[in-house]
Amino acid sequence: MSHLFYQGRGRKPVLDQARGVYMWDTDGRRYLDGSSGAMVCNIGHSNPAVLAAMREQMERATFGYRLHFETEASERLAAKTVAKMPEGLNRVFFVSGGSEAIESAMKLARQHAVATGRAGRWKVISRSPSYHGCTLGALAVTGFRSLTEPFAPMMREMPKVPAPRAYLDGLDPEDPATGRHYADMLEAQILREGPESVLAFVLEPVGGASTGALVPPEGYMARVREICDRHGVLLIMDEVMTGAGRTGAFLGCEHWDTQPDIVVMSKGFAAGYAPLGGIVAPDWLVEPVLDQGGFAHGFTYAGNPLACAAGAAVLDQIEQQGMVANAARMGELLLARLRELAARYEIIGDVRGKGLLTAFEFMSDPVKKTPLPREFRAFERFVQIAYDNGLIVYSRRTRDGVEGDHILVCPPLIATEAHLDEITEGLDVSLRAFTAELPEQGALV
Repeated sequence: MSHLFYQGRGRKPVLDQARGVYMWDTDGRRYLDGSSGAMVCNIGHSNPAVLAAMREQMERATFGYRLHFETEASERLAAKTVAKMPEGLNRVFFVSGGSEAIESAMKLARQHAVATGRAGRWKVISRSPSYHGCTLGALAVTGFRSLTEPFAPMMREMPKVPAPRAYLDGLDPEDPATGRHYADMLEAQILREGPESVLAFVLEPVGGASTGALVPPEGYMARVREICDRHGVLLIMDEVMTGAGRTGAFLGCEHWDTQPDIVVMSKGFAAGYAPLGGIVAPDWLVEPVLDQGGFAHGFTYAGNPLACAAGAAVLDQIEQQGMVANAARMGELLLARLRELAARYEIIGDVRGKGLLTAFEFMSDPVKKTPLPREFRAFERFVQIAYDNGLIVYSRRTRDGVEGDHILVCPPLIATEAHLDEITEGLDVSLRAFTAELPEQGALV
């Protein structure tokens, strides 16, 4: 019997230990962590240098409240973080996770508007589908019906624009006209809302769980930046999943040379070694807020020295081991392997991603882009089959969280070609078993 509860009643084996890209349960069975947990464990498990840094900090202090002390660990991590940001982003606010970081970014943006005489700006536009966190504020900008509907009466939902799903919409993602098409939907929404009421636009540079590693079409990011500038709208880049090297650049937005006004980070920021997140903003956003009495916001564990020591060591390991470059190189190889599987399994309708943030999407009819019947719950079933085969992958539903099934394959940034071979073999075996279970589709191998 367990006294814990999470999302459902399902039980899993008990974790015993984890090293590198592998995890073992208490029965001695080994699993390859093909999703880095929930796209968190970017540097792999049990990195000795990170553990040593945490032990050293634990011997000094595990907690120091920010109103009582500054800490060397938090200052060190802030400096390391700023050094990896686009020019001008030089002020850091630490939190414990991604939902807290999104809340913090929106509240900083709002307080800046109030402090600078633009109190009429409060609407934060986001995309649908999208996922930005599970707190009520983060859910308000999340476009994922299965998660938001139960709580709709409890929150003030924010405006949404369509995510740039060129593949599903039958458009060419390589055509700049496609990028402009989706970006111009943002401008149309800003005009509908009234530009004087719109505070910010928040997006993931590469889609995460809600859209399955969706890469924006050509021209999209530059046009979004242009539209935000034209209407005085802040651009908040949700790099919770894409940041810390996951896409083959330290920040996902670097692939399109797009300057954010606020960067939101978590997940790979401390890579699962401690709860940690943060936002990074420029002086011109922060100083007016501090001049008006300070940032009316905070969390007890903000800037926790143990978490920050872990985060600083993680950033050191990413740099010293060349993990960003490895993510770019291994990502290309992984995408090629996934495309080879797609050529063999007709049920795979699309393969996409950037670096080691990759996914494939199931279709019952890839030509018509018809999803599998929702009652089959393919996104859950395939993950369980893979798990039974010793491979951990991650899944969600592509179409507002209610149908469409995609599988995220996102191993740690230390993955080698041998690991990719093992992942590919595990996917192949699992796809064979999965397609055999599908009604009237057992011959799709």
